[in-house]
Amino acid sequence: MSEKTPKQKPAKMCYSHIGGKLGQLLAVTFAEKGWIARKNPADKHFYITDLGQKEFAKLSIDLSQIKAEDL
Repeated sequence: MSEKTPKQKPAKMCYSHIGGKLGQLLAVTFAEKGWIARKNPADKHFYITDLGQKEFAKLSIDLSQIKAEDL
């Protein structure tokens, strides 16, 4: 008889980013908090706002590892 292990919620990686439902929830939450934004609602990509830079730093997330791009 085998012991049942508790079910765990996945944190899926897709190449070099978090994918799946967790990634979606993080993106929505960060946008709602104003940590990330789009220049235009139709844009595919987000950018990290000044507020986001401050808040991510509080979480000890090193944003210097992200290369700046023209979005």
